[in-house]
Order: sequence, then C-alpha cells, then structure tokens
Amino acid sequence: MYDACSPVPTISLHDMNSITLSILVPVYNESRTIVTIMNALREHCSDAQHIYIDDGSTDDSLAIIRAHARAEDSVITQKNGGKGSAIIAGLKQATGQYTIIQDADLEYHPTQISTLLQVAISHPQCAVFGSRFLQWNPSTHWRFRLGNQLLTKLSNLLFGAHITDSYTCYKLLPTDLLRSFALVSRGFELEAEITGKCLRRSIAIKEVPIEYSPRSVDEGKKIRWQDAWKGMVVLCRERLMSAPTVSAE
Repeated sequence: MYDACSPVPTISLHDMNSITLSILVPVYNESRTIVTIMNALREHCSDAQHIYIDDGSTDDSLAIIRAHARAEDSVITQKNGGKGSAIIAGLKQATGQYTIIQDADLEYHPTQISTLLQVAISHPQCAVFGSRFLQWNPSTHWRFRLGNQLLTKLSNLLFGAHITDSYTCYKLLPTDLLRSFALVSRGFELEAEITGKCLRRSIAIKEVPIEYSPRSVDEGKKIRWQDAWKGMVVLCRERLMSAPTVSAE
C-alpha cells in the first residue's frame, strides 16, 4: 500500500518525547550552513539523538561541528565516500526507535520533523516520506524537478506504486527496519535503494507534504545528472531481486 497520509491524531509533546528519534546528518563541506542546522535541531528536536557524520570535508565543517555539538551528540569522521556511506556509518550508532536523515544544507528545515514523527508513531512499521511535490514549491529548479520525476515514475512503474517523491531526503523509518535493509549504496543513489527496498518489501509509504528551499549548484548543491543514472540502476537491481523470505516487521 502506497498512499499519501490521512489526517493523524494529535500527539502531545510528552508522548513524542517518549519515542526516541535518531537524526543522521551527513556533512561534506557545509561550513556556511552547518551552524544554522545544528541550532535548528537543538531548538526543534532537542530530545532526539543527533549524529553528525563528516564525510571527509576539506573546509572547516568538522571543526565547526565539534565546536557546536552538544555533549550528548555523536560526531563521526570518515574519508570522503559519499552521502550513502555517511548514512551507513551513522546508522550503526543510532539508538532511537526511529531514524531520519537531515541534510546539512538549508533545503529541508527541522521544524517539519515532528510532523513526520507523528505520522510514523500513528502508522507503526511504515516508512514516512516528506514529499516536496504534494504542495507547490515554486523555487524548485526544473532540472532537478525533472530528474526526480523521472526516478519517481520509474519507481512507480517498476513496483506498481503511486508515490510522488522518491528522492526526498526526509525518509523516516523504524531504526530496526532501516538496519534490516543492509544498505550498500555509497552516494546519492542511497535514496533509490531505500525507496526500492521499501517498495519491494511492500512496506507502506506514507507521504507528508513538506516545504523545500532548494539551493543552486553555485550555492553548493552536489547532486548531478550522473547520480540519477546510478539511481535508475539501483531501482532496477532492487526490482530484479526476490522479496525477502522473512518479513521486515
């Protein structure tokens, strides 16, 4: 079942705080924005576990993270291997019941994470995706919108699904479920791998409309057209694999 989420019951802050959340923040040369993201996470997701993974930054990102991290935050360093490799490394240290990915730029704002968590709590063992296309985001560049639409249409075609945003950064899943995927993608194709594994296992994807403020290549956007080709290969690979014999639930 793949659908946009229906209205969910209001969950009190006390109830939400009793459900732990791990936030994985991959970082590569984000010295201009990382402090803003760290402050936003501290303000809006203070009870979550914050895991920062520096993917071999060549600017001051790592020094900034260490200077501004809370005592309880985790800081992981590694040689540059790509977003996927950073997420895989961070996931090993996640202790929350749920895990979400937060990019270190300013395209996705952490104020929206609580809404995704509410939906996840109301729909156990589902994946919750923050969709940039369930509402109009006028600043989205046509090239990146087209690339995402192609990958999303391929996802729907291969798996008979009806999702609207396969490459969203905001993917929130139960941590044990995400670990069971045994992710292997090193770069941005990790987004395709998570989507493909959800669809192949018939895990319900609940989509929540989110606001999105894309940046340009000049401002530091890193995903490129070749990443789209890698994503297509990963989606086809997932479709050709047989479904797991043991349910992820």
